[in-house]
Amino acid sequence: MGRHAEDPIIDRSLQHSVKDGVAYTVLSGGTESWFSAWALHFQAGASQIGLLASLPPLLGSLSQLLGAWLGRRAGRRRVIILTGAGLQAAALVPMALLPLLLPAHAVPLIILSAVMYFGGVNMASPQWSSLMGDLVPEDRRGRYFGMRTRLCSITGFSALAISGLTLDQFTRWQLTTVGFLLIFASGLSARLISIWHLSRMHDPPGSVAALRLPPLGQLWQRVKSSPFARFSLFFSAMQFGVGIASPFFVLFMLRDLGFSYRTFMIVSAVSVFVQFLTLNRWGQLSDSLGNRRILLGTGILLPLLPALWLFSGHPIYLIMVQALSGTVWAGYSLSAGNFVYDLIPPERRVVLMALHGMGSGLAMFLGALLGGWLGDWLPVSIGLAGLHWTVASPLVWLFLISGLVRLAIAVLLLPRLLDSSGIPDGAATPLVWRVTRMLPQAGLIFDLIGRRPLEKEPSRRKGSVRD
Repeated sequence: MGRHAEDPIIDRSLQHSVKDGVAYTVLSGGTESWFSAWALHFQAGASQIGLLASLPPLLGSLSQLLGAWLGRRAGRRRVIILTGAGLQAAALVPMALLPLLLPAHAVPLIILSAVMYFGGVNMASPQWSSLMGDLVPEDRRGRYFGMRTRLCSITGFSALAISGLTLDQFTRWQLTTVGFLLIFASGLSARLISIWHLSRMHDPPGSVAALRLPPLGQLWQRVKSSPFARFSLFFSAMQFGVGIASPFFVLFMLRDLGFSYRTFMIVSAVSVFVQFLTLNRWGQLSDSLGNRRILLGTGILLPLLPALWLFSGHPIYLIMVQALSGTVWAGYSLSAGNFVYDLIPPERRVVLMALHGMGSGLAMFLGALLGGWLGDWLPVSIGLAGLHWTVASPLVWLFLISGLVRLAIAVLLLPRLLDSSGIPDGAATPLVWRVTRMLPQAGLIFDLIGRRPLEKEPSRRKGSVRD
């Protein structure tokens, strides 16, 4: 691995950051991806799966504000980063062991542990981004994070595949619980390795990410009529539609279709793999076509994705559906990231990004609550005007409802959003990002770091390539 900076202290820190990222994606790809399956192992129902998928990330987003608030008082970023990472690692212990000790309360304990897990990593996130912004030389930022993200993506995908094969083999030996414990142990070990590398990173005096919140009335007046508010409303509304179905694909495949862990892993991994393959191409299209067209095209296709699950439960068919899903989500995530990044001024980025995350998290939570309730209430057979429809699982109706809600949001809000003035369209310089999560249906989830500086390019309208 070549040098990343002229200063040997900075270069050493960036080497440690690459190793931290690789170790962390072993956790996110190989362990976190199986949280819902672990709850399902203890007979979790649809409403509980919905809570597990949506409540911890929602509450975890609040800890971003806590991390920024602590930044003003601690004054050192590494302390907050290590504390958050330590909390995340510690959460894996009760998540793995308490359900075995108290099986009657297994699922609530898993959910509470997941709240601690996401709270820790989100608390560290603002300070980590601030630290990396100071460490990575501006003229090497895109190259460095591009290399780091490629390594992390490959590692996370490999960890997901290996953990799925491991769990499938232990299930064949009728030792499923042991297989899960090995997955948790490997995730904990990987996070501890990650923490060690984080502890070796230099924390230079710099701009600690601090929470500077103006009076709420003043903030509301600034935001309510802004392009940011219009976009955030659209994005959160779409997250509500996504939340109705997204948490329940795991339940559908493992419980209702009876997939083995191996088959489930393959179907889930396709979306991640295809997204990784198509991100650069989406970036090129964003450069040539503009973010508006990318967002419009992928936003129109989002309603189709859950509806495709109505027609067949055959693994080969679902692999093709997942390939389309990964392609669409890559373009949607990229263009959505461009919009929100360009609409927020740097001095208010900590607060508004946190509010944007909380809004979308709340919408996802409400959608998952509705989906969980409907999943426990909807029948297998529905009759209307003398016609009867029977499906393999009540969850199939959720996929249809989710598609219809997404379609309504796309029709009502997307044209209005794209016709609004003040929203950037072009793409001039790529954003840099890191992998933070891997979801079976949405693929890779990214966190924005900053923008790559222009390198002898002609001036163009403001915009960028993301994710």
